[in-house]
Amino acid sequence: MMVYASDYTVEEPSETLLIQELESGRPKPLVFVLNANLLAMVKLVNYVNRRCWCITTKGLHAVGQDEVVVLLQCSPEEKTFPKDIFSHFIQLYRDSLTGKVVKHLSLSLFGSTFLGTADHAGLLYVRATHQSLQGLPLPNQPYLFGLLYRFYPCPLYSVRFRKPLFGEIGRTIMRLLVDFRNYRYSLPTVPGLTVDLEAQRTCIKIPTSGYNEMMRALTKSNEHVLAIGACLNEGADSHLICVQGDDGQYQTQAISIHNQPRKVTGSCFFIFSSALKASAGYLAKSSIVEDGLMVQITVETMAELRRSLREMKDYIVTCGKLDQSENQELVCVQWVEERCRVNKGIISPIDGKSMESISSKKLFQKSEYKENGKLIRWTEVFFLKRGDHGKGDMPETAEHNRLTERIARAFCLALCPHLKLLKEDGMAKLGLRVTFDPQEVGFVAGSNGQPLPAQYLNALDSVLIPVVHSRGRKRNDESIVMELIFYILENVT
Repeated sequence: MMVYASDYTVEEPSETLLIQELESGRPKPLVFVLNANLLAMVKLVNYVNRRCWCITTKGLHAVGQDEVVVLLQCSPEEKTFPKDIFSHFIQLYRDSLTGKVVKHLSLSLFGSTFLGTADHAGLLYVRATHQSLQGLPLPNQPYLFGLLYRFYPCPLYSVRFRKPLFGEIGRTIMRLLVDFRNYRYSLPTVPGLTVDLEAQRTCIKIPTSGYNEMMRALTKSNEHVLAIGACLNEGADSHLICVQGDDGQYQTQAISIHNQPRKVTGSCFFIFSSALKASAGYLAKSSIVEDGLMVQITVETMAELRRSLREMKDYIVTCGKLDQSENQELVCVQWVEERCRVNKGIISPIDGKSMESISSKKLFQKSEYKENGKLIRWTEVFFLKRGDHGKGDMPETAEHNRLTERIARAFCLALCPHLKLLKEDGMAKLGLRVTFDPQEVGFVAGSNGQPLPAQYLNALDSVLIPVVHSRGRKRNDESIVMELIFYILENVT
């Protein structure tokens, strides 16, 4: 394990001394060096009355990957450190260099023994929602929790050697919809879509920003079946989960907030099936199937529903018998203006401005700019503004992409001679905000919430100004403000 002396003093004590140090109740985590650019921070914590290893990464942001936290319940009298977590972190780092990253609800498979057993198939990665984070030493946003998962939503800690939640797939509704061979799971989802289950009324809420994803799912779906996965409903006070009994059968349960009455229950998916015959005597039939909602409708209703979705119009399905209006239930499909909450907790390195709800795009550039043992990578671009409406929609034209790449390249080349000094001064994460407006064209650059010192800004001026102004200014040009993110790393190749 190598690291430069300017960053940390490296020691290699015995595992016994490491365990003693961790058990001493030290306030700060121990730092383990996994490679020159990746650290693991380790601390023993008491989390919801459980003694747990809290193991977090530091360095994945620089390769375009969210940092990862693993909260692992300690085994009784455990005196051996769970080193397999380190190996997994290193693999995440290597995968990220090739553009293979894990995201919210991603699954990584081990394919071999992990943490002492082959029964641990992999980790599920989730963002924390309502779970307690008290007392946990957490990395900067964005970060994911890696879980030896049971069900979702779920606690944040993992328990080793427990019985698997699911065995053989058996007769599950999902088997009729998707291909589970080799863990391929293809139920489409729409970012921000949620399902609210209430007494006599169900609301399927689709963000207007998810229209394109909904149309893609609609186009690919079977004409008789429309099945969509839902996102975690943070506004619900309980959630449907599916468990498998000892007999292999699947059962529906609901998990809820302790001592709080259930009013709104979140569902994991919905299915509309046009298998209902008009002669059955029903307008439509709704039922809970495992951890989702099944609505059986007629062929005519399916055609109307699909037309309403294409036209972005609300639609209501009335469920119940034709001759019993007092027991009817409503399933409402609604388009809502709520935007998916992306980039929660992320701030700009230029001035500390919140980047929450601002759309962004990860970059995995093969080209790297190196000098004096350091390299600089462009990892992400945020779209702060596009047009007069101020919404940061992503401009994806080839012309815009070429201009953005030219700006990133000029920034990297201008700072190459200064990379060593910048990193030694603690400015390893850099931001460049560029404004294109009919009245104004320019840029600002910073790190740690402050503008870069004058010596670096002077170096940027001579290289960046010609590139930024090369777009030209036209009276009818729309305003664009974007922020590019860069990291300085050790060059270990």
